[in-house]
Amino acid sequence: MAQVRTVHVLNGPNLDLLGQREPEIYGHATLADVERDCRAEAESHGLELLFRQTNAEHEMIAWLHEARTGAAGIVINPAGFTYHAVPVLDALRMCECPIVEVHISNIHRREAAWRAHSIMTASVTGMITGLGVDGYRLAVRHLAVRIGRGE
Repeated sequence: MAQVRTVHVLNGPNLDLLGQREPEIYGHATLADVERDCRAEAESHGLELLFRQTNAEHEMIAWLHEARTGAAGIVINPAGFTYHAVPVLDALRMCECPIVEVHISNIHRREAAWRAHSIMTASVTGMITGLGVDGYRLAVRHLAVRIGRGE
């Protein structure tokens, strides 16, 4: 029996308003558009996809605990959790799979200096920032390649 390989795509606060909130920064694509693209990418590699969004830190932590030992990989856009959510960082550190942090905008070019520093990078495999919503699809593809190589 083939093992089910699931990639978890987890989205933090305010991403439920993607496409409406600050389109000059985040674009016009919605989170449903992102999910569709990620699902197509995952399926093209024979992977399952679990796609979620929350505005609540405790819910993100619970999802990371769920993914801790069973996920083939995690794509996370921590959004507002990026800068100060130490419990989310701690939950990421417990995960046993590759993790790609995604940011739609280039956090290193944002107007406020504090936006340029993600505490999450201490626990992720890699980061994609500034490629718009395409970054999600590229993150799923990267994980699919790693999974395919048995990493």
